[in-house]
Amino acid sequence: MALSVSSLAAALSYLSLPSTSTSKPHPGPLLRLRSTSCRAVSLALRASAAEAAEPAEADLPAEEVVAVEEEAEEDAPSGASLRKYVKQRLPGGFAAQRIIATGRRKTAIARVVLQEGTGKVFINFRDAKEYLQGNPMWMEYCRVPLVTLGFENNYDVFVKVHGGGLSGQAQAICLGVARALVKISTANKVPLKSEGLLTRDTRIVERKKAGLKKARKRPQFSKR
Repeated sequence: MALSVSSLAAALSYLSLPSTSTSKPHPGPLLRLRSTSCRAVSLALRASAAEAAEPAEADLPAEEVVAVEEEAEEDAPSGASLRKYVKQRLPGGFAAQRIIATGRRKTAIARVVLQEGTGKVFINFRDAKEYLQGNPMWMEYCRVPLVTLGFENNYDVFVKVHGGGLSGQAQAICLGVARALVKISTANKVPLKSEGLLTRDTRIVERKKAGLKKARKRPQFSKR
């Protein structure tokens, strides 16, 4: 029991120390803890800032390299290289190809060749988007027959077109693609005809007459 009493007395003496020291608290440990915590927070902030800055600095050159590579890829298939690529795909020219059709609209005439591919469209040895000035409606005209049959990713379209404007040329290409698909399989005729893609639009601008301002517009009458 003596040992237990002595141990209890030691414990009580240890517990009584804070009560005696409450009159003059010693702020040293608290300040040390606060200072160490502030240092840890500042170090953590610096480390996180350094980690965030390092990948940003590392990514900037990579993004620039990717942008340069994309520009190089965009510039590569244009111009003389694209003309050479089209000629390689069409040995002997347009007339020597097996699947070829002609489409007309207004004064535009388009010769269309279909080959198995991934859905690319080339017009006059240029990319269709570049040739049609990025107009979504004109670009859609070239793909409507393929989309109708679900072949938009099965064939590459090669076109040689002249006459008229870009709108008439795009519609002539649409008719030419539809006729070429009928040559591939006569089963394609029914869905294309039901959508009106095989009908030749014969409307053209009426010519101007002598003495009139336009085809039928007359000058204003003046009595005096």
